[in-house]
Amino acid sequence: MNNEQNTRWGILYCPKGRSSKQRERIQRVLDDRHVAYDFVQSESADSVERLMSMLIHNGYKTIIVVGGDSALNDAVNCLMQVEMQVRNEIALGVIPNGLVNDFARYWDFKEGNLEQTIDWLLKRRVRKVDLGCIRYQNKQGERCHRYFLNCVNVGLIADIMNLRRQTRSLLGSKTLAFIVSIFLMIFHRMEYKMHVKINSDVVDRKVMTMCVGSGPGYGQTPSAVPYNGMLDVSLVYHAEMLQVFAGLWLLITGRFLNHRSVHPYRTRQVEVVEAKHAMVGVDGRLLGTPVGSYQISVEQEVINFLIPD
Repeated sequence: MNNEQNTRWGILYCPKGRSSKQRERIQRVLDDRHVAYDFVQSESADSVERLMSMLIHNGYKTIIVVGGDSALNDAVNCLMQVEMQVRNEIALGVIPNGLVNDFARYWDFKEGNLEQTIDWLLKRRVRKVDLGCIRYQNKQGERCHRYFLNCVNVGLIADIMNLRRQTRSLLGSKTLAFIVSIFLMIFHRMEYKMHVKINSDVVDRKVMTMCVGSGPGYGQTPSAVPYNGMLDVSLVYHAEMLQVFAGLWLLITGRFLNHRSVHPYRTRQVEVVEAKHAMVGVDGRLLGTPVGSYQISVEQEVINFLIPD
């Protein structure tokens, strides 16, 4: 790339639906601000990493993901596959456009405030942020790892993700699928036998859900900071059904840690020795059920992220 091309934005657009109105609106705001850019659009979740890799290898130094937490997750995992020297020259930004935009919301990027978001991105204020990493073995016996900006969920919340995916394939509507998933939760497994090591503590008991967050964790790790080299952990022990709904209310209102069944920790690493039948979700996307033990750790300040002024 020449110097002029070095300043061009590579924009990876992940549409929420079939409408092209949001894309046209983004392009109009960019054109009004005389931003040089090239657009690529993902056809599916599987194509995000392929397109991200293409933008990286074509030399773009500013890559903007128009999408939600799952699309950002794909982007950072692609970035972590390239050499550090290449990665350090790239700044990643986000225009929130997903079902869940938790990491964008942490930085005060709001979906309904497109002009403000682009003005902030244009200032190119860069902050190095942490990535969490889960290392595990899959059902084929392969050793795998997956990075995350936001959180890993183990247990009930990951199960709700799975229920939502299954009901969405039947019902078609994301919102309806989520409501039905919450309702089905009443009849679903509510506890999982877990053996977890956090700092010097050993938890060996039934647990409803565990969230390990480098970021806000969809409200489950609200005190997590994505640049302090630490992970926040929220373990939720057994609660009666009324307490579950009380917990959901506290989650919605940002007071999740006040629930008496929530036990918070701060650590650099979590070792899950055993979590029988407990599904795992990473940044809102289902990972499945790892085989055997697995570890969740943090790598400090490894991604250049564009933040507000």
